This record gives sequence, structure tokens and C-alpha cells, in this order.
Amino acid sequence: MSSQIFGFPYMDMREVDINTVGIVGAGKMGTGIAQVFATNGFDVILLDAKKEILEFSVGKIKDRLDAQARKGRIEKEKVIEVINKIKTTLKYEDLKKADIIVEAVFEDLDLKKQVFSKLDKICPPETILASNTSSLMITDIAASTQRPDRVVGMHFFYPPFIMKLVEVVKGEETSDNTVSLIVNLSEQLGKIPVVVKDSPGLVSTRMGFAFLAECIRIVEQGLASVKDVDTIAKLGYGHPMGPFETVDMIGGIKILHDGLEYIYKETGDPRYAPPFLLKKLVKAGYFGNAPESKGGWYDYFKVKKDG
Repeated sequence: MSSQIFGFPYMDMREVDINTVGIVGAGKMGTGIAQVFATNGFDVILLDAKKEILEFSVGKIKDRLDAQARKGRIEKEKVIEVINKIKTTLKYEDLKKADIIVEAVFEDLDLKKQVFSKLDKICPPETILASNTSSLMITDIAASTQRPDRVVGMHFFYPPFIMKLVEVVKGEETSDNTVSLIVNLSEQLGKIPVVVKDSPGLVSTRMGFAFLAECIRIVEQGLASVKDVDTIAKLGYGHPMGPFETVDMIGGIKILHDGLEYIYKETGDPRYAPPFLLKKLVKAGYFGNAPESKGGWYDYFKVKKDG
């Protein structure tokens, strides 16, 4: 039985069994995604290259859940239950057991292609391979596999355990059944899925990056300060955080730079040309809240967020 959802054929895939989810990458996004799946009863296999990263990731999840338990929002037993749902590994071979794998590595096309090529060789042909990419084309990523019909975008938003939206991206060869499976899976996680066509920057990132690039140009042209732009966004448009605060918090300055550069290169649209000021920050080592970073926008301009 099929119907239409967000303009795409929607097949009822509730009969498809998804029990075990593999996640590649235990950074901020991968950790948050692991928490979402485990909290909703799925077995999770979390992979990263370093044991200490995996230990930190699971510890971070436990800390967040413990905080929820202290506030009485969840039972203490739930914390143990969720943590026991998460197994960690350094070996790709252990992901063979997963029914679906969500990749959450750095936003680098060559790296993602390497990951998907490796997964394609290791996993059974029926395994769904999803990417949490926020800007790269699913069609490009899928080309590194022999199963492009089972490669799909499953773009969570930061932080995944709070944000409701999941952007489901249909690549050129992604099957309608695969899209439907991800839509149903997202709903099981308590998320609201929106299905979009494949494009450089997807839909959400094109919207957000165009806004962020303009905010940077406003500062670059001396029309307003970083703090003033954040204040206008919060008080004038109801944003919970200002654009510069947000990018600083998620360690997204270099991600923003690389994403804009990718969209601009692929589309030629000048709205996505990385502003010179953004290039300067990246070259100077200001990436936001990220490893080996000198700081973020506020640190670069030596401005206090409050007061």
C-alpha cells in the first residue's frame, strides 16, 4: 500500500525489522545519534578509530542521562538500560550485525566515500547505509558502493537528542522503499522526517549557510558586531541562540567554511562564496568549540558573550 509523503511515494515499511544500528564516528553528532537510538530501544554498535574517543562518548551519554535522572525526568534504571544498549568497537567487521548503519564522520567527501566503500564490502547486501552529511550529495557518496539504491541521507540536527527534525535525502538511485524505511525509523525515534531531493548542501544547509554567510558579511562590512548580530537574531527573529554563538558552540567554523566552498564550487551561486573574514578565521586556527582550536568568533574579536 503506497501513498504520498512530502511529495514522494511512501510505502508502509513497518514490517521491516530494524533491531541493531551501527554508527561510524563517535564525535558530537555520532554520540548524540547513538544516544537517540539506544534511548528508543535499539541495540547500537558505535565505531571509532580510538578507544579513548569511544570511552569519552559513552561517558558523555551517561552524564547526560544521569542529569535527566537527577531531575526526575527519567528513571535511574533507564540510564543503565540505555548504556547497556551501546556496544563500542574499533573494527568495521563488527558492523556486519547491523541492520542499518549511520555514518557520522567528518564532512569530507573522500573520507565518506572510503567509509561507504569499506561498509559496502563488509555488510550484507540488504544493509541500509545512511549518511548524516549536512551538505554533501548522497549520489556522490553512493557511487562508492555497489548498492546505491540502499544509500540514503539521514541528517540529524545538533543536538540530536533534542532536535526533532531529520532531513531524509533521496539520492539519484535511492529506492522509494529505502526512503520509506528511514521515514518510519525517524518516526520511531520521535523525530519529524522531511524528505528532500539530493543537491549540493541539501535543503536545510543551503537555507542555514546562506543566512550565516550574510551574517558574516554584515560583520565584515562593519555594519554590526558579532554580538549585535546575535542579539538581533535572538530578539528580532526569535532564534534561541545567535548565529555566531551557535557556530562557536558546535565547533562549526571550519565546517561552515568547507560547506560553503563545496556548495559554491558545485553551483556557482555567489551567495555561497565563503566570505574573506571566514577564510581568515580558519587560517588563523579559530574553529569554535573543537579540538586544536584557538576559540571561536567571540574569542577572535575578544568579545564577551554576556555583559
